[in-house]
Amino acid sequence: MYKIKVGISACLLGQAVRFDGGHKRSSFCERELGAHFDYHTVCPEMAIGLGSPRAAIRLIRRGGELRAETRDGSLDVTERLIAFSEQQAGRLDFLSGYILCAKSPSCGMERVRIYTANDKAPGGEGGAKEGIGLFAQALMTANPLLPVEEDGRLCDPVLRENFVLRVFAYHDWQQLCASGLSAARLIAFHSRYKYLVLSHATGHYRALGRLLADLGQGSLEETAQRYIQGLMTALTLRANRRGHTNVLMHLQGYFKRVLTPSQKRELTETIDKYRLGIVPLLVPLTLLRHYLCEFPNPYLAQQVYLNPHPETLRLRYGL
Repeated sequence: MYKIKVGISACLLGQAVRFDGGHKRSSFCERELGAHFDYHTVCPEMAIGLGSPRAAIRLIRRGGELRAETRDGSLDVTERLIAFSEQQAGRLDFLSGYILCAKSPSCGMERVRIYTANDKAPGGEGGAKEGIGLFAQALMTANPLLPVEEDGRLCDPVLRENFVLRVFAYHDWQQLCASGLSAARLIAFHSRYKYLVLSHATGHYRALGRLLADLGQGSLEETAQRYIQGLMTALTLRANRRGHTNVLMHLQGYFKRVLTPSQKRELTETIDKYRLGIVPLLVPLTLLRHYLCEFPNPYLAQQVYLNPHPETLRLRYGL
């Protein structure tokens, strides 16, 4: 089975690369996502020659400059870590996503502790939670469209579903570009993603439509770049109950001429129960898929919104 290539901090797959000689294995990343992702593992600190176990590195602000040092200042790996990070980050355009280790001075995506030169607090205590790991910063700067998330945030069902959705969407785009981009293929791609974008951001949905309406006005490559930037930005905005309800009602309209009055009533009531928070998103979606099988509609069947990621991941159960 073909797997999507995704980067990941090596410690999250159980590799003993942490400063204390241990790891931070994530069973969700390793088992559930691992069934669909082909992981590319990186540990920046091991890659620059630090062993395991080793003295812990922390981010320290000295005179307005951020340094990566041990607590006692006996080892400074700032230049080595930045050089590796920038070099490595520039070579990862083959990936469709990246999962980082939270709180790490090299891999933390957000809220990494930044200490002052005078802060002698031991362990993980003290420090302002306002930093980004040096490798994570380089990764996101070099690959601004790449879906990136931390292991801890993946425990949140909404953030988890949003990240995986973006990975599959970005991979879909990479496949389109690899197969040869054309105006017709770009429009067809957008046609499949219309309702998914609508569920996330109405404004972006309209903007992307206007962009493709003027497709012949500029170069295809420039328009395509603006399109994927807009798409990935829209998908980063997490869909809420209101957005999903809006899309469900749009999809309901495709069946108004084929359903019996009682079926229409059941579908309307089910969507409304979702709107009110009584049932999860999966309930109205299952009913819509049932009617789609009974009353085939080629345009509706191609909508990514109905199946944005493998059902086996059960990501919409908690939405």
